[in-house]
Amino acid sequence: MKRLTMLSNQLRGLTHAITRYPLTAAFFLSAAVINTITIHTGESYINLILACVVGAVLCAALQAAYERFFNKSSARLLLMGIGIALTLAYYLIIKAAPELSEEIGIRTLVALLALFFAYIWLPVIRSKISFNESFMAAFKSFFHSIFYSAVIFGGCSLIISAIDLLIVDIPSKAYAHTANIVFIVFAPLFFLSLIPIYPRKRDAAKNTELDDIIERAAFCPRFLEVLISYIIIPLTAIFTVILLLYILLNIQGSFWTNNLLEPMLVSYSITIIIVYILASRLQNKFAALFRLIFPKVLIPIVVFQIASSIMNLRETGITHTRYFVILFGIFSACAGVVMSVVPVQKNGILAAMLIAFSAISIIPPVDAFTVSRMSQENMLKNVLVQNSMLKDNAIIPNSSIKEEDKKKIVSSVEYLSMMQYTNKVVYMPKDFHVYEDFYNTFGFEAYGQPEHTRYVTVYLKPEEPINIAGYDVLTRTSINLDETSNSKISDIEKAGVKYTLKKERKGNQYGIILRGSSDEEIIRFSTDEIFSRYLNKNENKSVLSTDEATFTTENDKAKLAVVVQNANMNISSNNQAYYNAEVYVLVAIK
Repeated sequence: MKRLTMLSNQLRGLTHAITRYPLTAAFFLSAAVINTITIHTGESYINLILACVVGAVLCAALQAAYERFFNKSSARLLLMGIGIALTLAYYLIIKAAPELSEEIGIRTLVALLALFFAYIWLPVIRSKISFNESFMAAFKSFFHSIFYSAVIFGGCSLIISAIDLLIVDIPSKAYAHTANIVFIVFAPLFFLSLIPIYPRKRDAAKNTELDDIIERAAFCPRFLEVLISYIIIPLTAIFTVILLLYILLNIQGSFWTNNLLEPMLVSYSITIIIVYILASRLQNKFAALFRLIFPKVLIPIVVFQIASSIMNLRETGITHTRYFVILFGIFSACAGVVMSVVPVQKNGILAAMLIAFSAISIIPPVDAFTVSRMSQENMLKNVLVQNSMLKDNAIIPNSSIKEEDKKKIVSSVEYLSMMQYTNKVVYMPKDFHVYEDFYNTFGFEAYGQPEHTRYVTVYLKPEEPINIAGYDVLTRTSINLDETSNSKISDIEKAGVKYTLKKERKGNQYGIILRGSSDEEIIRFSTDEIFSRYLNKNENKSVLSTDEATFTTENDKAKLAVVVQNANMNISSNNQAYYNAEVYVLVAIK
């Protein structure tokens, strides 16, 4: 009964969470509605959904600031207005972008991380409640909300399955709609309902009831204490010993060039910092030794890794991933110093540092993407200038440069192309495609291929209408240069006379042929016309108009029209060709 009462109180807390965070609730509900439309129609509204999520987390952080520093309703309304304005600004920024790129995604994730830690840290700035307690309350609330949401979703899924199996058919989208409601609406609101209201900055009087609520929210359960103290900390200690041994054994060799170690050390640093915060209030020897030793061990490990990453920059230049690795390494080293010399009650400094480093990484001109783009552009330009491959802002192909310089060019061009920065480089060709244009631009293969291969893809929009007036039949077939045998496309009958439409291969010639009842050839279309037309196009990938997609041939007996649905072609420097296509064939018999 006690547990049922507790669950009932927690569920009732959802109503309180909505009144406490009205804009956050509205944004999450809006995201769920938009996602419902996406599930139902299949159309993507990812920009709107992202804007709603950013707005929800931002408004939650602003509400935390209001609860800590302000009393008047006017201040709350002002902060809500700021939240709406910033969310609208974010939406307009990502809407103006050609597409949702990796850069936008990473910037958004980093901003959300900073806002989430601001939400945890703001209520306890210069408070009698420490950041450790706020972090523990948020940590527990997060996993509680995930657990309850998973149970609710699992139960609803079983109910839907039972109804679908035993009573009436239910569309498969019902599961997606259920997950949408549970994880986008219920889970975050349930999380917020578990976060206590912290004392305001001006509240000097002791509030026993409020203190009890916060203490319960920040209390470390026995299960979690055992997990942290007697399982996670010993395992971390063993891993630390292995890591130190590896560094000592390879300090003069592979450690400085082993890039695979970077993600492992980032994960290690994250683990140390989180466990340190969670163990900050635990009163046992394992937790005490961890707080005493591990921050000091973290510092040299991270410093060595920062040095290793910086040394590799000479060969690869700065990429956004390496930027984040180095920046997080600097943060971890600073965090190690703070944890070593500052009392655990002041761990809020770590949150402030994380927010500051996150802001540095995404706000120009020193953000990860601006710095990485400039670094790769400079590295590419330096190699081109050193090899006399750049003149009057035009690249001069040269296949005789050193292999080391070729690798640098390939690395920089690959990165700039992946991040869609090539159009910002003044000397790069317009609409540069690394796979199709690299050889013609630089004079050598990007991936060591023995020959240059040109790829072309064209297609007709599915919704594009096809005029069939004047033709007797329309059929569909595929064309593949690898086919060696003849095959029938379809039989046609008109005025009691039977005809056969065939695909035939004769030598290197591949054609679509209409034959009469005596197998005589009535009309022939050579598919080479298709590929010779498109291989001469300047674009390597393009949408076709109906006129561009249509080929016709006619004589006094019949007329054929071939309409390309899609075609893929490649031809190598030694004129070895391959192509395939899906086409519509229209036949008119006179």
